[in-house]
Order: sequence, then structure tokens, then C-alpha cells
Amino acid sequence: MAPTPCQLCHTSRALILRPKNHQKLCKACFVLVFETEIHNTITTYSLFSPGERIAIGASGGKDSTVLASVLKTLNERHGYGLDLTLLSIDEGIRGYRDDSLDTVKRNALQYNMPLMIVGYAELYGWTMDQVVAQVGKKGNCTYCGVFRRQALDRGAAKLGIRHVVTGHNADDVAETVLMNLLRGDLPRLARATSIVTESAASDTKRSKPLKYAYEKEIVLYAHHKGLDYFTTECIYSPEAFRGSARTLIKSLERVRPSAILDVVRSGEDMAKLVPVEVSGRASGAEEDEDGTGGCGSANGRASGGEMKTMETQLVASEEADEREVEVTSAGVKGQRHDRIGNAATVHKGRKPRKLHTQHMGQCVRCGYLSSQDLCKACMLLEGLNKNRPKVDIQIGVAEADSSATRTSQAGGFQQGLG
Repeated sequence: MAPTPCQLCHTSRALILRPKNHQKLCKACFVLVFETEIHNTITTYSLFSPGERIAIGASGGKDSTVLASVLKTLNERHGYGLDLTLLSIDEGIRGYRDDSLDTVKRNALQYNMPLMIVGYAELYGWTMDQVVAQVGKKGNCTYCGVFRRQALDRGAAKLGIRHVVTGHNADDVAETVLMNLLRGDLPRLARATSIVTESAASDTKRSKPLKYAYEKEIVLYAHHKGLDYFTTECIYSPEAFRGSARTLIKSLERVRPSAILDVVRSGEDMAKLVPVEVSGRASGAEEDEDGTGGCGSANGRASGGEMKTMETQLVASEEADEREVEVTSAGVKGQRHDRIGNAATVHKGRKPRKLHTQHMGQCVRCGYLSSQDLCKACMLLEGLNKNRPKVDIQIGVAEADSSATRTSQAGGFQQGLG
């Protein structure tokens, strides 16, 4: 049987079946199409300005590694004139983050980009290992998501950079839409679907250049470009609520490949129905703690191990070059239904749900953007510090650091944020 030709160049052999639309492409065409789609997203939404300094939220995972690689490539190819810097967060998770940071350090050398690492311990006086030891694995992602968001902003401020880009992809956004639908939280849904979030009350602007890129295509791009990234799943993430939404999204994708983008577009349409003063989009309200800032795609998290399995299969497939095996989703085409014009009509006798207006200000304790007197991080830390013993706790450091110990104090948070 003759090899299948690429559907774009019609000359090279098709090696890749795009998860997004089942288009059969050769390696070179797939890489070019992927990069072109990211470039189109950047130009369509005017994400960058010439000469702008950009901090890339880097974790060593596939998404942030691909984001750094693509931005470097497009910056050189299209003359964006960007000054790119890698910004990493050390949550203090032994056996996970310490290994992934080694990958980030290699990426910094490979892409010739400066790197800055900011740690939870220095900012908050707590590592995630200590937080989990106190609160358990249920709900720990809430702490991590809130802390990471602030840590990225504070790291950018230290660098004097006002624009942070993260590797959140289409799968992440679709999961967030579904999560907030299940929670009945339209204001958060509206904020999470925005490709850019910024505020007059904050110096930091955020954007998601990979918003419309499928997670599976990100893995394919990283594999065929030979990128160096970290694949181990966070040891605390399996308990997250996001996992349930992810499972449903992946099931929908198997039946209907366009389901991910369909959910994203539906979320964007629903966001338009939420008044700006309610959603907080114009004021840059704090994002969902596990909606877009949790231990998601930007931090190397695999989708329940599925992406790691996919990478293993790609390597095995290349080793078995003699055989050409094409695995496709079931050919079931979904039916698109027209939207009902009066979907917002309230049933007789039922009062419409009241949506609270958000007024953004600054946290009275640390000065971070917040709609309350205390920001989420300060409230979480207040609870942690109340339950912490009022004496110094000696924590042994790894043997490599000799017999030295470091002291964690109850007032560490005020010192870190001061």
C-alpha cells in the first residue's frame, strides 16, 4: 500500500494525524501549521507590543516549554521585538518541583533566555509540602493556585516586567468552562475565558497565546521538535476537582474532536452575557484559584498520565519505523443544534439569581489586587499561621546541605511580603 501523502504539501509522507481536525500532515507541515496558528492568535488579539518585555511562566512541563520555544521562534521569524525572560515558581514539592526546575534551567541555556526562580518559602514562609502536611490533600490545589498566581506577579515585579504569558491551552480553558458551569459561577467563567487579563489596580498583564492549541498537538509539537521537558505529574494534583472535568472533556473529544474548541467558544459566548461590572473582567478580578492558576497545564501536569502515555507511544512508533499504524477516534459526528433565542427567559414565579458586583482594590495587608480587605493568599495564610505552633520549628535540609537546618517562623509571611 502506497504511503499517504501530506494534505498540504502533497509531496512528503503524512506522519501525523492532527487531533484537532484529523488532517494528515508531514512533520514539517505540522510544525509550520502549529506555529502559524499561534502567530495568528497573537496578531488577532494584539497580545504584544514591539520592544515589550515578557516573562514566560516556566515550569519545565510540556506547555510552558512549547510556549517558550514557539515565542522564541516567532519572535525571530516575524520580528516581534520582544525581550523574553523565563520566570519559574518553586512551590517546595520535593520529588517533583526540584526535578522540573532542573529542566527549566536547561531550557534557559537552550533558548538563551535569562531565568528567575521565586519560591513559596521566601514569599509566604510555607512550602507546599508543609501546607499539605497541615491541611491534607483535599483542597491543597486551592492554596497552590492562589499562591502561584501571586508569586508570578511578584516575580514579574522584581524583574520590572509588566506582562506574564502562561501556557494554558484549549483543554485547560475547556475544563475551566465546565468547572464553573458545574459550580454555577458565571462571573469566574467570564474571567477565565479571556485571553488577556489586566487591570488599572495591578501593574501585571497576563495572556494565554496557546489558548486555542490542543494539548495533544502540544505534545506532538514538543516530540517532533525534540524539546526537553518534564513529564511527571504533580504528586498532589490527583485529588483536584479539575480531574473530573478533564475526564469528561477527554471523553467528549474521543467522540467529537472539535468538542474542546466548541466548549471554549461556548464559554466565550456565555461570558458575553455576563455584565462587565459583575464579572470583574474590566477590573482584573482575581481568577479562580483552580480555574486558570492551579497546578494545571502551565506547570507540567499531565492529564491523568494520558499525555505521558502519548509521548511514550510516539517514541515507540518512531522506533518501529517500518510499520505505519494510524489510530483514530470513532467516526461519530455530532449534531450541532441552533441556539434558542430566548434562552435567558426566566420561568414564571422564579426569581433570577442575583450576581454580585465586584469592586477591585488592594489587600490591606500585602497590597495585592483584591475585591476584599484581605486577598485570598492572606486569608489562606492567616488560617495556616493560626494553626501553626507558636515556636520555631527546625526542619532538616537534605544531606547535601550538610547538617544545617532552617527555621520556619509564624511571622514568615509578613517578612516575605514586606
